[in-house]
Amino acid sequence: MQKNPMTVQGEAALREELDRLKKHDRPKVISAIAEAREHGDLKENAEYHAAREQQGFIEGRIQDIEAKLSTAQVIDISKIPSADKVIFGATVTIVNLDNDASVSYTIVGDDEADVKSNKISYQSPIARALIGKEIGDVVAVRTPGGEVDYEIDAVHYGS
Repeated sequence: MQKNPMTVQGEAALREELDRLKKHDRPKVISAIAEAREHGDLKENAEYHAAREQQGFIEGRIQDIEAKLSTAQVIDISKIPSADKVIFGATVTIVNLDNDASVSYTIVGDDEADVKSNKISYQSPIARALIGKEIGDVVAVRTPGGEVDYEIDAVHYGS
């Protein structure tokens, strides 16, 4: 079985969502189904059908999260001694050598990736180019607009 790397924060967020789905959302939709059943004919009962559809989404998401957690390999980067090397979970500051623009990314698992928060998947082209490199190294990243050269300016372990 393939393990999926995940940060401690990513695992906590999934467990929190799972807990909310099981303890809050699932009972709420079951109650809505029961209430809609009391309204009579189920064939033309839009509330009933909407609640059943919502129940399907909730149960599907619960199964999805449970599967992800069962294959998760949680990596606590705060327990790894800091170094200059880019690894999973590290926050990396890179400088575009063409325009001197600087940006920082945290390399995370697929489920945690959020470009708006500068969290990129370890499988993304940028992360794959950066992992294993060190401060001062120049990496070439293929982008839709062509290849871009970045210099690794800083590496931080932990939040």
